[in-house]
Amino acid sequence: MISVCMATYNGEKYIKDQLLSILKQIGSKDEIIISDDLSKDKTVEIINSLNDSRIKLFYNTNRGYTSNFQNAIQHASGDFIFLSDQDDIWMDNKLKIMSDLLLEYDFVVSDARIVNTHLESLGSTYFELRGGGTNGFMNNLKKLKYIGCCMAFRKTILKKVLPFPNNSTLCPHDFWIALISEFYYKTYVVTEPLLLYRRHGENVSTHISSTTLFFKIQFRIYSLFKVLSRFNS
Repeated sequence: MISVCMATYNGEKYIKDQLLSILKQIGSKDEIIISDDLSKDKTVEIINSLNDSRIKLFYNTNRGYTSNFQNAIQHASGDFIFLSDQDDIWMDNKLKIMSDLLLEYDFVVSDARIVNTHLESLGSTYFELRGGGTNGFMNNLKKLKYIGCCMAFRKTILKKVLPFPNNSTLCPHDFWIALISEFYYKTYVVTEPLLLYRRHGENVSTHISSTTLFFKIQFRIYSLFKVLSRFNS
C-alpha cells in the first residue's frame, strides 16, 4: 500500500492538477493523506470537490510547514510513503519507478525538472542547480542535494524519523529525513527527473541559501546532534 503525504496551505491555484497527476498513478487501495494548515482560500473546497475516497483530509493544529508534513506522515498507513507538495506535477512514471526501487531500498529520491507556472521548462533540473545526483551522509550534511517533494521511503524508517526535531528552523523536515536515511538506512538516487517542480512567487522553501556563517554552522551541528541521538531508537 502506498501513502502520498501532502502538506497544503492556500494552494487553490495548482492543487487540483497536482492531485489529478497523482490519482491516476495510485491504486484503489492506496491513499493521499493531506494535512491542511488552515487554508484561507478554496484549497479544501477543491480537495473535497474531487470526491475521491482515496483522499483523506486532516487539519494541522500546530501550524507551520514542517509540522504540517509531520501531521500528514503520522496519519499515513501505507508501506511506502511519498512526499508531495501542493503545486507540482508528477510525471507518469514517477510512482512505478520509485515504488519498484523501494522493494530494495529504504529511501529513494529523484531529480526534478524545474518549470514555470505554465509548466514550461526553465532549462535545468534540481540536481543540476544543487550539485546533486550522488548520495552520502556527509555530502548532504554539508549541502542538502535533495528536496522533499522528490522523496519516497519505507514506513519502517519512521521509527527514527518521528518525531521531527523541535527546532524546524535549524532542521527542516526534508533535511532531517534525508540525513536520517543516509546515516541509518539504504538509499538510492534516481538521476532521471520524475517531477515537474513548479517555481513561482508563492513557493515555500526550507533550504538554506544566503545566511550567516554562524547560522550555517549552528544548523549543521544541531542536525548532526539530533541524528546521532536517534541511534538507539
